[in-house]
Amino acid sequence: MGIISHLSTNLLTPQLYISLLPNSTSPYSPTPQLLTPQLHIMKTGITGCIGSGKSYVCQQLRRRGIDVYDCDTAAKQLMRTDAVLRRQLEALIGPDTYRNGQLNKARVAQFLLASEHNARAIDSIVHPAVFRHFEQSGLLWVESALLLQCGMARLVDRVVVVTAPLELRLQRVERRDGITREKALEWVGRQWPQERLVGMAHHVIVNDGHHDLDIQIERLLAEG
Repeated sequence: MGIISHLSTNLLTPQLYISLLPNSTSPYSPTPQLLTPQLHIMKTGITGCIGSGKSYVCQQLRRRGIDVYDCDTAAKQLMRTDAVLRRQLEALIGPDTYRNGQLNKARVAQFLLASEHNARAIDSIVHPAVFRHFEQSGLLWVESALLLQCGMARLVDRVVVVTAPLELRLQRVERRDGITREKALEWVGRQWPQERLVGMAHHVIVNDGHHDLDIQIERLLAEG
């Protein structure tokens, strides 16, 4: 969920908090009383390494009528339109963060890539704004490349990790972004290993071109 997806490339690893659903309690009480059912609506977070195809999976969900909150898109929008966020970024980066009211992407990228400390400082401002925006959106599904790394997993009830073999992920990134294999490997190397994400997932979708994606998505939806 960085500012510019391929610039932050998972540099940020704030402490992870994952909320677990509390154990359900008995609806019965020793004294007679009128009980009001409390319904919990499940929220789902979708993540995965670069090139895994998580955005494609989200496209398939939207085709099924499911609105999915896109953290990358939201972050870029909020950096353009949220007055408080703009002031915070200007205080951090400098008065040239915006030019003629528009985000100076070159300046932001320069600051972000200067050090890991700078990248963390930017995301410490942007992430909370996106968290709030997601919660206010009322949507139940969210896509975030940094769902587990930035602590956003605490806002959802289950984590879905989209996976694909490393070679296929590299090919996808090279083709999509027009970059060399070396650069693609560099981006992948800055991220958490896919195995680590899988170990923290409630559900895994294999997007390798062999496992039927539609069947996997239908199974996910059938779970709730």
